[in-house]
Amino acid sequence: MTKSPKFEPVQPVRAYQRIVEQVEDALARGDLVPGQRLPSERELVAQFEVSRSTVREALRVLESNGVVRSRPGDPNGPEILPFSSSALRKQVARLARVDELTLSELIGFRMIMDGAAIQVASRLRTPEELDDLEATLVAMRDAIDVDFAAFSEADLAFHELIARISRNSLIQTCNEVVRGVVLGLIADKVAHAANSRALMLESLHHHAEVVDAIRTGNGHAAARIARQNMFDYYAGYVPDSEQETLRALIED
Repeated sequence: MTKSPKFEPVQPVRAYQRIVEQVEDALARGDLVPGQRLPSERELVAQFEVSRSTVREALRVLESNGVVRSRPGDPNGPEILPFSSSALRKQVARLARVDELTLSELIGFRMIMDGAAIQVASRLRTPEELDDLEATLVAMRDAIDVDFAAFSEADLAFHELIARISRNSLIQTCNEVVRGVVLGLIADKVAHAANSRALMLESLHHHAEVVDAIRTGNGHAAARIARQNMFDYYAGYVPDSEQETLRALIED
């Protein structure tokens, strides 16, 4: 006798969610572009054949997601907004909070993307950009005597510069977003760790090694050092059972 397949319970989908999906799909296809206006509420009610409250809930979600902007009293429909990394950060942070993304997954992604950016930067960097990288090291060194927040800000400037040198806007955006989410999850723990200063000094040392490797054009070495630095800096906040995945990214 053939076994019947086992089905999972289904979740009901509300009408406003379908509206959100249609608007976001139209944006992804290019049928809607930043600066364009959606139809008025009245027209949306007619097109979707739903109540005004359903349309308003959909618009509230779209606005919360950074997709549209509505102005009270504006006779025109909601305006489609340009892409914002802050909207992406909000979505990634939401995924992390509901355990759809683990800290080890986020750190692993950072290790991959940052390593790739550094490898490309070692080939593309100009003498002026190399000087800028040296300046970020000075800022990081000075920040250690201030506090973790200052060091973190200087570290961010370093990684943002690396991402810009990579000439890849998607790397820039993804690195910025994921780094922000990771720090949001553990920054307080790092800042109040007993060995916080030692961690910052070790991180500075690794960053200096990365810059040296970039200077000589050794992108493979620079990327490996960067991944090792992230592993050393963050792995202690990841369960032992999940560290093996991260370790695989630093072993040649």
